[in-house]
Amino acid sequence: MLIVLASVPPVLAIAAFMAGAPATRSALAGAASALLIAALWFPVPWPEASRALTQWSPLLIEVLLIVLGGIAFAELTRVSGAQGRIADWLKAALGRGVAPILAIVHGVTPLAESLTGFGVGVVIALPLLLALGMPGGRAAVIALLGLCAVPWGSLAPGTLIAAELAGLPFKELGVATAWLSLPVFLAVGALAAWLAADDRRWWAIGAGLASGTVLWAAVLGANLLIGTAPAGAAGAAVTLVVHLTFRRLRGGVLAVPAPVRRALLPHAVLLGGVLTASLGLLALAQAAPGAAALARPLGSPALWLLIASLVAARGLRPRGGGTGAAARIGRSWLGVGPATGLFIVLGVVMAVSGMSEVLASAVARLGEGYLALAPAVAGLGGYITASNTGANAMFAGPQAQMAVALDADVLLVMAGHNVAASLLGMASPARVALAVSLCREAPDRRAVQRIVLLLGLGIVALLGAVLLLLAGP
Repeated sequence: MLIVLASVPPVLAIAAFMAGAPATRSALAGAASALLIAALWFPVPWPEASRALTQWSPLLIEVLLIVLGGIAFAELTRVSGAQGRIADWLKAALGRGVAPILAIVHGVTPLAESLTGFGVGVVIALPLLLALGMPGGRAAVIALLGLCAVPWGSLAPGTLIAAELAGLPFKELGVATAWLSLPVFLAVGALAAWLAADDRRWWAIGAGLASGTVLWAAVLGANLLIGTAPAGAAGAAVTLVVHLTFRRLRGGVLAVPAPVRRALLPHAVLLGGVLTASLGLLALAQAAPGAAALARPLGSPALWLLIASLVAARGLRPRGGGTGAAARIGRSWLGVGPATGLFIVLGVVMAVSGMSEVLASAVARLGEGYLALAPAVAGLGGYITASNTGANAMFAGPQAQMAVALDADVLLVMAGHNVAASLLGMASPARVALAVSLCREAPDRRAVQRIVLLLGLGIVALLGAVLLLLAGP
């Protein structure tokens, strides 16, 4: 009975979304049913509920502000012409066709997401893809595929949560996650290249696989050499440099003229600000933990998206250039912001009430066969919450407990869990709604989601087979 009740909220939210209901309505159905079922069958003592409210409310507010800031940043850089200038420079520096697309998928998007998180990589990548001439539907899919390094998103707090809940060293889990990310990086590159190529598609797939291999080697090396938190950003930066260097060796021009430097300024402010503030907070945390906690908002992507948006707004024409921008930003946020918040509420309620643990325990009754389904359980969390952090908060503890009970390799199981939770997050209703909202002519969100979800499910099945073969006693 409890198993059926615990499964109702996510099933209801997913069914509503797949049936064509707006993302906000789907999320509301899931969150409302979770609250009702938790109140009647999974009651939480008030002290515990109060702690959860205190813990998760700041994150919820921050995510909503990040979504608003991301939409504003995308709109203002578009209206100011910065997106077009950067896209033209990418075409000049990397050529046409597949090369600039792969540089965005394996370089620009993972770099932005690793430094900021919460889907900001999509916000930066999608306008560039549109400016490169990609149709809206394909641009949305490729932008979502760029969220392939989410285990290291926002300097890897989700991976840290998983390590703490499983009792594993942070760096060891980061390295193991990097090893298992190889099929993700390869598949994302192959699909993005296939979608970007007009002809010679098998050659394009080869280029996608090569680019994915570079990202994998760079992320793995960064995890081993400099640690897990900055590994995603470092690996993506190395991959982007490799793309530019390869183009230079083939006779490309890498000069950055003044108009392009001005167009890049808002992006530099965003990425540089988040990185500098985050590193400063890490140093402050070692010296004065109390002061670091008070200064934490200075490192939030929400703050730096606001600052970067103001910098981008300086490029608007004095008369008429920004007409309607505020209205478009507001409409876009209303289409995606509430849905994102409600999906987080759904995930938190399931985790705090114990519903997620009931679901994981039910699947674990399969014995060793559970190892094949462990990535699917993690993926469900990522799909519901659109967040590696949220998915790990929901399911990392129960997954680790099941691995111990089965005498399985906990490190390998949790690495597979971490990859799967991040992978299906890119197909979550909230992320798809964000990507679609950034297109001037919104594509069919169900078609966009179907492509990304099918890729994710295929890799999740592969991860399940790997765990069944290698993680068992």
